[in-house]
Amino acid sequence: MKARPAALILLNAVLRDRQILGQVEVPAVGAEAARANRLALAVLRNLGAVDALLRPYTQRKPQIGVHNILRLGAVELLVNGEDAHGVVSDLVGIAKTQPQTRKAQGMVNAILRKVATEGPEAWAKTQPQRLPPWLDKALRKRIGAEGIKAIEAAQAQVPPIDLTPRDSDFTLEGADVLPTGSLRLHNHPQVSALPGYADGKFWVQDAAAALPVKLLGDVAGKSVLDICAAPGGKTMQLAAAGAEVTALDISGPRMKRVAENLGRTQLSANLVTEDALHHQGSYDAILLDAPCSATGTIRRHPDLPFVKTGDEIEPLTKLQMQLIDHALTLLKPGGTLVYCTCSLLPVEGEFQIKAALKRHEDLSVVPTDPVALGGEPHWASEAGGLRLWPSYWADKGGMDGFYMAALRRS
Repeated sequence: MKARPAALILLNAVLRDRQILGQVEVPAVGAEAARANRLALAVLRNLGAVDALLRPYTQRKPQIGVHNILRLGAVELLVNGEDAHGVVSDLVGIAKTQPQTRKAQGMVNAILRKVATEGPEAWAKTQPQRLPPWLDKALRKRIGAEGIKAIEAAQAQVPPIDLTPRDSDFTLEGADVLPTGSLRLHNHPQVSALPGYADGKFWVQDAAAALPVKLLGDVAGKSVLDICAAPGGKTMQLAAAGAEVTALDISGPRMKRVAENLGRTQLSANLVTEDALHHQGSYDAILLDAPCSATGTIRRHPDLPFVKTGDEIEPLTKLQMQLIDHALTLLKPGGTLVYCTCSLLPVEGEFQIKAALKRHEDLSVVPTDPVALGGEPHWASEAGGLRLWPSYWADKGGMDGFYMAALRRS
């Protein structure tokens, strides 16, 4: 299947069926599959602005299949700068082939031709995609209107590709070396074709996601449990640093991916597929990358605002609390537990740490110096640890939103 019809199938799965994009099988292969995914992401990243631009051309909201064709056409014309004749002709042809959209082929043709001629001027005045109302409400009192705007602006950009090198001396032509040690690529190459990929010299990992392991300090020779380890980026970091790693995850298929990544990078870890709340053992250090709302990754996963409602936050925070408490039973006295989430919500980050300190009298926060990690002073959180926003390092391409803190048992 070609990229455009495949992209429409992906958009229908997200916007009609509320499926996570990464869990939808792309109905294409090779370069067409990659392009279909890029097209779907571009539409989702610009959906609010595109819908506002299309609204004057429709008397009523179109049927979802037709709407997605118009959305895709508008993005290709106004964001990607594709040739109008090819885009309009192809999408009208696609509309003809589907029973649900066949009657609208004339409307698709007329609207997209108007968008091609009138759209560029209007597009220049559009605003970035708004955060979903439930997330905006949760953050606005904390970071204010300007903070919200900065996050929205960061999420409107196509994020760069960040790599974590297995060895600190590895370099890659064309990559920026970030102050924290990650390599950053802005030209979005095919990662598997890069020099060093086949030899396991690096793996894809956002720069923010590479920081929690560093909060553990020197782990060489220590027994370290990586809870919720898949897909294995932090497991590989720990193994490369000389730790005796146990990687734990509840998902068998996801643990298979961890095994594949370890094999490619020629690193080793003990892999355990198990519910973390049932796991037993004793470890010098523990890394808990807890299940969360993933609101800090919207810049990479713009489908999330369309499939999540905020209703999942309460059960997630209860699970995070249970995981912290159980992890502490597995930690040796004097050991360090690093808790982190790729969430923008304090209830999944700072508040969890404050609550854990109240529940456990023998627990304290290990001071973290963001500058020593290659970061900036304002990354430090009042609750201890680091609070990272997608708008940080905006001039370098931003980062995922994260909260992380190191805890030590006396």
